[in-house]
Amino acid sequence: MKQLVRLRMRPSRNRKSFRYMLDYVDHDGRRRQISLGHAEKRQAERQRQEKELELRVNILGPVSMRLTDFFRDSLTRTKGQVRATTLSETARATKDFVECVGDIDVQEVRYEHGERFIQYCLDQELSAATVTKKVKHLKRVFQLAEDRGQLDRHPLRRLKPPKAPRRKIRVFTDRDCRNLCRAARLYEEKGSPIKWELLIRMCLSTGMRRGELMNTMWRDIDFANMTIDVSPKKDCEDTWDWYIKDTERRMLPLTAELVTLLVEQQMFQSEGNPYIFVPMARYERIQELRKTGQWTVERGRSPLSKFCHHFNKIRRSAGIEVGTFHDLRRTCLSNWVTRGLSLHEVKELAGHAGIETTERFYLAIRKDVVDRARAASEASRKGHSVARLLRASCESGETEKLLCVSSLQTKP
Repeated sequence: MKQLVRLRMRPSRNRKSFRYMLDYVDHDGRRRQISLGHAEKRQAERQRQEKELELRVNILGPVSMRLTDFFRDSLTRTKGQVRATTLSETARATKDFVECVGDIDVQEVRYEHGERFIQYCLDQELSAATVTKKVKHLKRVFQLAEDRGQLDRHPLRRLKPPKAPRRKIRVFTDRDCRNLCRAARLYEEKGSPIKWELLIRMCLSTGMRRGELMNTMWRDIDFANMTIDVSPKKDCEDTWDWYIKDTERRMLPLTAELVTLLVEQQMFQSEGNPYIFVPMARYERIQELRKTGQWTVERGRSPLSKFCHHFNKIRRSAGIEVGTFHDLRRTCLSNWVTRGLSLHEVKELAGHAGIETTERFYLAIRKDVVDRARAASEASRKGHSVARLLRASCESGETEKLLCVSSLQTKP
């Protein structure tokens, strides 16, 4: 039987003595380390056994249960500890797993069930990245169950998700950006209540995500210091709940042009609406939904309806065949790197949890870098630089040989 409580020794600061401590995972899945305050081994072992018995008696969930009940129990326990979006993604992953392997007992789950699930997802033509995300959520559920003592072992611990090929990073050229701003201005003139040109220019200059821009309020703008504060919002009378991805609150710079456009926007915007990019009609509709309990945290991530539909119309009007609004963010981050910012600086400004995300997804090789490499290759070929180097090395070798022979002949 797996030991739920471990007895460990914690040395003192001077390393001359120690005290025993209990190391275990509580019912909420949190690791606890409690000092016993003494170094008596028998007494410490007795306290460990008492804590072990307490945990086993108070385990909330049954050891043996069907997968549907097991997953429902796990989601109930973690509700409130993780974001609602993460919880919904985990729910979809567990539902797909049950559809694949059946509603078997949780103790019967084996490594081969994980392999079957991966193939099941791939047969449904899901991308390798999507399958990897589903496997990650599943493994987290089983890991928590092992920590709680519901499982003796993690059945999918060594399960490896499929390798996802590195996708091509799409960025907009300077010409594309100018055409997008022009098309956005014309789109507004046709009657769109959304300030698309300002929205696009903000994303190209700050690299903010769509949800961050749509949840930006006037109080986040510091006109004097020309900065914008990307911060979470609390549920109150005028605002709704919204959390930053990766919980990275940060300060971003604004250009003089953006500050001017924001001042003009503030002068003409209706009073009573604290959000910059949410039109007044939409804001009033959201307030009605909140009063009736129909507004959720997930919907707060993108308050505007048909956002992608409107942006795609602007993109096509600009003569750009493919692209998403998020490509504007990628364009901004790539421009920062091209202009000399370090990867760490770009990571902090972008709000990424790890620098791997910055390197893998957002740092595209710009066309000007490719053009410079091509010019260098052509210059090298036309100048026959390699040939000159080889000829020089050969000539230097013959010279050394002649000098060597000459020195041998002059010796007595």
